Amino acid sequence: MAKKSTSEAVEAPLRRSSRRSTTATPGTKTQQQGNSAAESTNTPKRKSVSKTSGTKEPPKKRQKASKETDTAKQEVEPVKSANGAKYEDGITSESRQYWLLKAEPETRLENGVDVRFSIDDLAAKTEPEPWDGIRAYAARNNLRAMKKGDLAFFYHSNCKEPGIVGTMEIVEEHSPDLTAHDPKKPYYDPKSQPSDPKWSVVHVKFRSKFDVQIGLKELRTLCAPGKPLENMQMLKQSRLSVSKVSADEWHYLNELAEKKAVEVKSEGS
Repeated sequence: MAKKSTSEAVEAPLRRSSRRSTTATPGTKTQQQGNSAAESTNTPKRKSVSKTSGTKEPPKKRQKASKETDTAKQEVEPVKSANGAKYEDGITSESRQYWLLKAEPETRLENGVDVRFSIDDLAAKTEPEPWDGIRAYAARNNLRAMKKGDLAFFYHSNCKEPGIVGTMEIVEEHSPDLTAHDPKKPYYDPKSQPSDPKWSVVHVKFRSKFDVQIGLKELRTLCAPGKPLENMQMLKQSRLSVSKVSADEWHYLNELAEKKAVEVKSEGS
């Protein structure tokens, strides 16, 4: 009974393998038994592969989540300007405007009030400073065109050595200049009424002071045809107290200020 049971157990795989081959030989019998054993052994392996393939799906989901996280990081990353500088306020180099504002660093009385104001005075301020007293329409229109985040040169005017001495930032856009309605203020204008204000003011804050100022004489040498400042508004309209500055002019003058500072330091060393 035991042999019969063994014989039946051997014949069963032979009958399955005989369907694949038309010739039955003793040699193929052993080979087919080996193939049958291999097939029976591979069966659980295929199940194992199926289980393994099932466990590969969660990592794909994790990768997808990682991509979403990277996208979120890119969305909150500060905007970069054309030269690589990052602006936390999101202002790009294309949308930022540049200006030049004049002030008088030496004492001068207007309506009994000293109107002296230098870049050192601005640097000492702890709050945004109102740039008031503008009483020319072209200059006022430039004030009204300013946007928060714009940058401006601070220019010392009506003094022994006029020139660009540093930079500042526009932190509040234009609003009515209330000093025009006060008879005690230096630039009182009786024609301007609170109900219909003619003049405007912006608020600025200090950014930097140049180690060496760029004097008016040097600026004039740079405004000849073919020179970097040939179209600079301040040099073409010298009496304008608030003028536009192009992006190229802005970058050129800042680089010039840095170059002058390096030259002075190298001479002193």
